[in-house]
Amino acid sequence: MPTTPPTDVVPLRVRRATELVREVYEVSQDFESHVGRQLAVNRTDLSAMEHLIQSGPLSPTELARRLEISTAAATTVVDRLTALGHTTRMHHPTDRRGVIVVPSTSSTARAMAILMPMIRSVDGVLDDFDEHDQSIITSYLERVLEVYRAQIPSEAN
Repeated sequence: MPTTPPTDVVPLRVRRATELVREVYEVSQDFESHVGRQLAVNRTDLSAMEHLIQSGPLSPTELARRLEISTAAATTVVDRLTALGHTTRMHHPTDRRGVIVVPSTSSTARAMAILMPMIRSVDGVLDDFDEHDQSIITSYLERVLEVYRAQIPSEAN
């Protein structure tokens, strides 16, 4: 049986800047999907690659923790990334029984070749604004991030 929305609900009206923050988030997800397609990986694998590229070699256990997945699932992620040539497994430098996952240089270069033009272009948009306006834009975005972070329960931070 279909339900009808309550008649006393007032539609939320937000300013254009607020709509644009949401749209940036949505387009960012689309761009992330594009990067994943270019590298032939799914979202979880791409997230693993991001952690490895940003942090350097990680143990499978640490990768699982960062991805919030089981160690068995992380092993599957590493297997897929290794099969595609995105990572290699190496002996841990200080734990003889341990393994670390290392991002491949060529894969990192491919990912950066996709990401850097977008990052440079986004950063370049600020060149169209004077320092005062840049300060206001930065302040707005910092405060938006504070609002988002405040909505996340502390155990997730």
